[in-house]
Formats: sequence, structure tokens, C-alpha cells
Amino acid sequence: MKYQNVYISTPVSYLPETRLSSQELEQRLAPLYERLNLSVGRLELMTGIRERGVWPVGTRPSSLATAAARKLLDSMQFGAEKIDLLIHASVCRDFLEPATASVIHEALNLRADAQSFDLSNACLGVMSAVDLAAKQIEAGMINQALIVSGENGAPLIEETLNFLNGANGLNRKEIKKYFANLTIGSAAVAILVTNQKRSDTHALRASTFLSDTSTNKLCQGDGNQSALMMETDSEALMLAGVALAEKTWKKFQEIAPEKSVTGQQWLIGHQVGVSHEVMMRNRLGLEHLKSYSTFSYLGNTGS
Repeated sequence: MKYQNVYISTPVSYLPETRLSSQELEQRLAPLYERLNLSVGRLELMTGIRERGVWPVGTRPSSLATAAARKLLDSMQFGAEKIDLLIHASVCRDFLEPATASVIHEALNLRADAQSFDLSNACLGVMSAVDLAAKQIEAGMINQALIVSGENGAPLIEETLNFLNGANGLNRKEIKKYFANLTIGSAAVAILVTNQKRSDTHALRASTFLSDTSTNKLCQGDGNQSALMMETDSEALMLAGVALAEKTWKKFQEIAPEKSVTGQQWLIGHQVGVSHEVMMRNRLGLEHLKSYSTFSYLGNTGS
């Protein structure tokens, strides 16, 4: 879809001060590594992730998303009373119900008629929320949307460490599906999607999407909000994701303004790890573009 009246702010992040290195994670898995004769350093070597940020287990995603939102609104000198729509798009949530967005709505003191809801779409949550808000603005339904996400990977990491250290019967092949959990980081972000052209906003020209829902079995979390666990076929998921991205890029080239297709300067992708980034750039034929990656020091930060 092409847009004429949609602008987005520069995303504002809120990051944890506590760092957890891949080396520290492997030290905590020393008994497992010794039993299976695994080489220390493999986690960073395979993923390019040197460290990730973590908040304490029990930190509510709503508090992180709220902090990012306040930071954004303050930096833009944009009043919260102007927000028409709030979307909380994290993988992490405070609880199953009510919507975590309701907690953020109250904390920011948004108008009673400002709609709010959670949008859950795994790692695509924030991008899906931006796309949904942009379509509503282009249609004239709303003027301003606030997209927020607060991810805390600590519960998943801790649960995975406890599980792997306690599962003495697992072999190399069986533990492979849990190693993606150890790449997860923590971060929060806020983005304003608006119909206002300002010095601190950027025009959104076009967006498109495709789905391959046959891959839904390749990465599944159990949904327990206090003790998360996830199983991932990392290689198959990467191959399927890059193949879908290639199809989506071709579709985008068909509908996007010419300058968006021929004048790219940057390729910024989902921050999974180094293998994903290299394969994506090669398959899309965009190796020549500059990229901005954060996975080496933030890890895979979900949505």
C-alpha cells in the first residue's frame, strides 16, 4: 500500500543497564557442555551475539513500554492527550488478560476515547502495529497512534538454563531446539505514527506484507507468562523466513514509489543474528547497502 499522509517518528528505545554475556551463559551451562563435549564460545560464534541486556525476572513489560513512551513523547514535546490509538505489540505481556495496553493507557493518562489493545504477532509485532496504524491514518480514521513494545527475555533465559542443566538425558540433537532461547535480549521501544509532517518525523511511503503460516510449528512458546519456554527449529525457520522475505521484497518493488526501490541507502532487518543478516542480504541482492545491526550487544530483542 502507498501512503500520502503518514509519517513516523524516529524510534526511541529504553534499554536495560544489566548485561549478560554469551560467555557467562555458557559458564552457567558448564555441566551440560562437559557432558556433551561442547566447545565453549559456540554460542557467540554461531550467532554473533556477544551479550544481551536483561531486566530482572518479574519486571513487567508494561513498565518498560511506558518508560519508552514517556521518553518518546518528552523528546518530541508531544502531548499524550493527542494520542488516538495505543498498540502494545510485545511478545511479552503482563498477563493473559486484561490487555497489557490497558496498563500503559492508564500510566500515560490517555484519553478515555483513545483506543488501546495488544497486538501479538511474535517478532513482527511492532512492524505489524505500525502498518495497521498507518492504514487507519491514511483512511482518515485517526490522526496519531503510539506503538510500544517492552520485551524482557530474562524469564525465558532463566527457565531455559534451569531446564538444560536439569535434563541429564538430553543429547546434542535434542538440546539444539532450545539454544535459540539463549539469544533473546531485552529492550523497549516507542514509535509515533502520525498525519503530521514535522522536523522530527519521516514520511512513510509504502509497505507490504506476505504470510507463510505453514511455518507456525517452527517456533512455539508455551504461553506461561511467569515461566516461559520456547522450542525453535532455528535453521528451518531462517530458511523459510528468508525465502518469504525474498517474495515480499519482489512484491514491494511492484507497488512502491520508484525512489523507494532504486534509491535505497539502508537495509535494516530483524535482529536475529549474523547468519540471518548475511543470508538475507545475499538473497535480496542488497549486499551493497549499509546495514545497522544491534544483535551483537542487544541480542534478539523480539518484536
